[in-house]
Amino acid sequence: MNILQDSVTFLLSLGAAVFVPIIIIVAGLLVGMKVKDAISAGITLGVAFSGMTMLISYMTTAITPAAQAMSKTIGVNLPITDGGWTTMSTISWSWPWAFLMFPIAVGINILLIVLKQTETFNADLWNVWGKIFTAVAVYFITGQVWLAFVFAAIQTVFELKTADFHQHRVETMSGIPGVTITHRMVFLAAPMYPIDWLLRKIPALNKDFNAADLRDKVGIFAENHILGFILGILFGVLARFDIAATLSLGVQAATALTLFPVISKYFMQALEPISNAISEFMQKRFSDRQLFVGLDWPFLGGANEIWLAVIWTIPITLAFSFFLPGNEILPFAGIINVCIAVAAYFASKGNIIRMIIQCTIFAPVFLWVGTAFAPFMTQLANETHAIKLSDGQLISNSSIDAPIFTYALSHLALIARGSWLPLVVFVVWLACFVIYSRALIRERDADRAAAEAAA
Repeated sequence: MNILQDSVTFLLSLGAAVFVPIIIIVAGLLVGMKVKDAISAGITLGVAFSGMTMLISYMTTAITPAAQAMSKTIGVNLPITDGGWTTMSTISWSWPWAFLMFPIAVGINILLIVLKQTETFNADLWNVWGKIFTAVAVYFITGQVWLAFVFAAIQTVFELKTADFHQHRVETMSGIPGVTITHRMVFLAAPMYPIDWLLRKIPALNKDFNAADLRDKVGIFAENHILGFILGILFGVLARFDIAATLSLGVQAATALTLFPVISKYFMQALEPISNAISEFMQKRFSDRQLFVGLDWPFLGGANEIWLAVIWTIPITLAFSFFLPGNEILPFAGIINVCIAVAAYFASKGNIIRMIIQCTIFAPVFLWVGTAFAPFMTQLANETHAIKLSDGQLISNSSIDAPIFTYALSHLALIARGSWLPLVVFVVWLACFVIYSRALIRERDADRAAAEAAA
C-alpha cells in the first residue's frame, strides 16, 4: 500500500505539464503510434500546458495587486484567504486517503468503457484532485471514508458522461477532432443552459456573436492586444495606480490576451496525432465504436470569448465580494476564474454577450461556495500541515470548479442533520443536467444527419 501511495504521490508531484504528457505518450504507444511521434506529441503537449500555466500566472500576478488595492479603497473586511486552485489541490492531496482516488478513477473509466457506458478515455488524470476535494468535504461532514469515496465515484461517472455528451460541441467549437473535456468545470453549463434558453428568446441575443463578430463591429478595439490594454488601464484607474503602474498593467494585460491564442495552437498540434491514432486503433477492434480523449480545459485557450468573459468577471466578482450577503472570501489567487467562462462558453455556444450575462449571474455562486468550503479546507490544512496558516486564519478558493454540483453532492449527507438545501440544489442541478444533455445529443444527431445527407 505504501508503494502505491508513494508511486502515485511521485507521479502527481510532477505536475500537469509532465504527468499528462506521460499519459499521452503511453497511450500513443499502446494504440500503435511510432515512438518518435508519440514522444513528440507528448512533449508538445507539455510545452502547451507550461505555456498556458505561465500566462495565467503572469496574468494573475498582474491583476491581483489591482484587486487588492480596490478592496482596500472600499475598506471591507473579508476574513477568508483565497488560496486558488493550487492551494486547494495541495490541501486535498494531503488527505491521508487521497492516493486511493487515482486507481479508483482509472478503474471506473475502464469499467465503463468495457460496459459501453462511456466513449471517453480520460487522459486528464492529474485533475483527480477535484474528486478528492469532494471526498474531503464528505469525510469531514460524515466522518466516513467509504462514503467519501462513494460520492467521489459518483462525480467520476458524471464527468465521463458529461464528456460524452459534450464531445460533438467541443470538437465543433475547438476544431480539434476526437477530443472532449473531462474537467468538472463544465458541470456549471447545465444550470446555465435554461438561462441561455431564455436569453435566446430575446431577438437581439438570438444570433451568433463571437469575438470575431465583435471585432467586425468595433474594429481595432476588439483586437486582443488593444482590448487587453484598455481593460488593463481600466483596472489601473479603479485601483488608483499611478500613471506608470497603470500603463504597465495595460501592457501586461495586452500581452496575456495576445499570447493565449498562440499557446492554444500547440494543443492542437499535440492532440490531433494522438486523437487520430486512438480513433484508428478503436476502429480496427470495435467497428461500431470510437473512443474520445478526455482532457483538461487549456486546449480551449485559443477561444478569445473565454478570455473576454474571464476579464469581465474579474471586476464583477470583486464588486459582489464587497457587498454580497453571506460572502466572507476576498477573491485573490482565484481571481482569474476560467471555470465560469468555460462553462458559459459551451452553454452559450460562444455568444459573447450571453456569456457575459451568464458570468454576471453566476459569479456570486462561486463566492458563496468558497465561503461554505472554508471550514473543511482550513481544518484539513491545519491537521496535515499541508500549508502553514496563522491562528484563526481561514482558507478556501473563490473559483471552486463546478460550485453548484460540488456543494450539493458533497453536502448531501447533511440531510441526516435535517438540512434539505443540498438535496434541493442537487435535484435542480440534475434536472438541468438532463435537459442540457438531451439538447447536446439532439444537436449532435442533427449535425450528423445533415452531414450524411450532404454526402
